[in-house]
Amino acid sequence: MSGCCCDDESCTCGEGDASSGCACHSGGGFRRRFQTKAERRAELEAYLTELKAEVQAVEEILADL
Repeated sequence: MSGCCCDDESCTCGEGDASSGCACHSGGGFRRRFQTKAERRAELEAYLTELKAEVQAVEEILADL
């Protein structure tokens, strides 16, 4: 993974650097930086669902102790 900009253990491209990008991201072109309100809301709602599931799992573990 030498020189790769991914900072990801699963990346096996071994190419590129932080300034030029690596083979994992070699699609080129424009990369969005901002989300619409609807996209952000959907992301937060999905995150909330995950958090609720995590709380339920913790409560179940505590109940078993």
